[in-house]
Amino acid sequence: MPELVCLISERSGKIVRARKGDVDVQMGDLCLIESEFGGDLATVTDTASDVCRHMKAVQEAPRIVRKATEDDERKFDWLLDKEKRAFDLCQQRIKSLNLPMKLTAVRYFFNEKKGIFFYTADGRIDFRQLVRDLAKELKMRIEMHQVGVRDEAKIIGGLGVCGRPLCCASFMKTFEPVTIQKARKQQIVINPTKISGLCGRLMCCLAFEEESRGRIYSEDENRAIED
Repeated sequence: MPELVCLISERSGKIVRARKGDVDVQMGDLCLIESEFGGDLATVTDTASDVCRHMKAVQEAPRIVRKATEDDERKFDWLLDKEKRAFDLCQQRIKSLNLPMKLTAVRYFFNEKKGIFFYTADGRIDFRQLVRDLAKELKMRIEMHQVGVRDEAKIIGGLGVCGRPLCCASFMKTFEPVTIQKARKQQIVINPTKISGLCGRLMCCLAFEEESRGRIYSEDENRAIED
């Protein structure tokens, strides 16, 4: 089994489990790892505990490409700066074209060949002129990705009512359906302001707590039967 290590992504702040391979890394090392955008910088936080090995599909884990060089760090900072400039440019174009859409984030690929612009909107948007303007100005391939409000919260991040980073932005990989019935089963007062997350939808942790409470009730029932 490939050895896994835990790292913290410099971009998202998420914990990432990555395959160590032939790269000799130590705690605190800054590494270049594979990502959906062609590369990301991440700092090694754990190399030995069982926590970083707790992954069902090890082969799906990204690979550590190498320890980050000064050039990698400079390029990463440069890309972040370009993303901010592209975000501002896109905002200006959206306003000038009067498009009913809200820009969420801009992500550049590490090879600088493509930029993805995430946005939210109530329906379909004709953004062909926007894409032409951006491609002409930025000299790269442009893709527009429409996302929902939960995905928007996942991309932007923030703090939940518990004071901790949002679950979707810190460790969740996929969204599970969350219904009002989950709150009722836990005998929670149905107050939208109390059970809704920053995205305006029901908090994802309602599903976690339902599962935990189910285990507790099951254990109590078993004890009662034994008694």
